[in-house]
Amino acid sequence: MNQKSKPVAAISAEQVATYLKNNPDFFNQQDELLLQLRIPHTRGSSISLVERQISVLRERSDDMRSRLTALMDVARDNDRLFDKVRRLVLEMLEAQTLDELVGVVDDSLRHSFKVSFFALTLFSDKPLHVGRSTTLKMAHKHVGGLLVGGKAFCGVLRAKELQFLFGKQQASEVKSAAVVALEHNGIHGVLAVGSTDQQRYSNSVDTLFLTYLADVLARLLPPMLASLRAVK
Repeated sequence: MNQKSKPVAAISAEQVATYLKNNPDFFNQQDELLLQLRIPHTRGSSISLVERQISVLRERSDDMRSRLTALMDVARDNDRLFDKVRRLVLEMLEAQTLDELVGVVDDSLRHSFKVSFFALTLFSDKPLHVGRSTTLKMAHKHVGGLLVGGKAFCGVLRAKELQFLFGKQQASEVKSAAVVALEHNGIHGVLAVGSTDQQRYSNSVDTLFLTYLADVLARLLPPMLASLRAVK
């Protein structure tokens, strides 16, 4: 009596794919089969598996080359930025007075960093008679929202904020700004840079450099302010 043979279970595409993943050298001994395989192009033509693999590797190589080029461009930009920052910090360390310090920062930002507007305002209960100063109470009244959280702010400011930071003459020209508070060992103030371009200081701009500049300023200011008070 003949027994009926059991039907062979169909192999799914997922099983084939899993097997080939686990046996990447399968086609090394299957030259004839390899020649019969065809992977269709999007245009309708077909290529062999080897040709397709070469094509994929070439695409990946081009992608990696593009990424490497982009990383090298970023590295060169970072090198140039570091050099500018280094020169600025050295010049700041050589400044002897508050006027000299503000002048050094203003000149570097405008010429080396192409910043259109720069303003440094210190908070003091008594007028400093050098640079721009105001009371902490007035600062919180006009730009209090920009000083909370200890983080730099970038974006479009309100008219009263612009006037407080840059003065009435320049406020109308500033379309976007970056603002960071100064706070260190009793020193309080605000550093702001502005642009005529509304997109220059959007909320996606990296504020690492501005925050670093504010930190350096806050540490250089105490002896200069102490000498001003001593003169009085």
